[in-house]
Amino acid sequence: MTQIHPTAVVAPGAEVGSGATVGPFCCIGANVRLGDGASLVSHVVVDGHTTIGPETKVYPFAVLGLPPQHLRYQGEPTTLEIGRGNTIREHVTMHPGTPFGIGTTRIGDNGLFMVGTHVAHDCVIGNNVVMANNATLGGHVQVGDHAYLGGLCAVHQYVRIGHHAMIGGMSGVESDVIPYGSVMGDRARLSGLNVVGLKRRGFSRDDIHHLRNAYRLLFAQEGTMAERLADVSELFQEHVPVMDIVNFIREDSNRAICQPKANGG
Repeated sequence: MTQIHPTAVVAPGAEVGSGATVGPFCCIGANVRLGDGASLVSHVVVDGHTTIGPETKVYPFAVLGLPPQHLRYQGEPTTLEIGRGNTIREHVTMHPGTPFGIGTTRIGDNGLFMVGTHVAHDCVIGNNVVMANNATLGGHVQVGDHAYLGGLCAVHQYVRIGHHAMIGGMSGVESDVIPYGSVMGDRARLSGLNVVGLKRRGFSRDDIHHLRNAYRLLFAQEGTMAERLADVSELFQEHVPVMDIVNFIREDSNRAICQPKANGG
């Protein structure tokens, strides 16, 4: 059965799903939808046009759906959409979109957002993403499935982080991170592939071997990036993970592609 603690404040109009739990001293706004089996442990604030998916658990002092930190935002009815089965730990903040972005912030399913993480306006986060303690995303960031963001890292506005990528702790990420890539550093540079993550997720030895060979070709010193992309596309056109990287680099973006240190000085 749905459980709402007597000290919780649930505004008229809010929707609380079957089997959901709203713990002590939580505050839920009028335009909030809480999915079936979702749980707000205690002292959670959810406001704005916010949807929290089924079986998502939110821990004390998380604040979800309050206005984005943007000087041009004037209270427009933008949204925050949080998927199924997420774990949102203490002091996490997630903001809705803006009318000059995509109008919504989207969080996928089965993510883990550790203590103090921040997801800014207009971000799009995939499934099974892990953000470690105090990791921070600027506005309009895109994060692919199974990406891992280390503690205290900060990601610049409009950066794209590919699926299965690894961001080292305390890294400042100013450029797009290729799928399967690993970056680290004060101003993050590519340090190779996220081989440990690939092995944990069941990628075959052949997949990893092809990815390594393609990585060496893509970030070699010879030729232009366009020439190297053409060569890799021809050599690995039947290999889906490699082509994921190629297509990611070819997509339009506001940011440059993060490079290995040897290529950038």
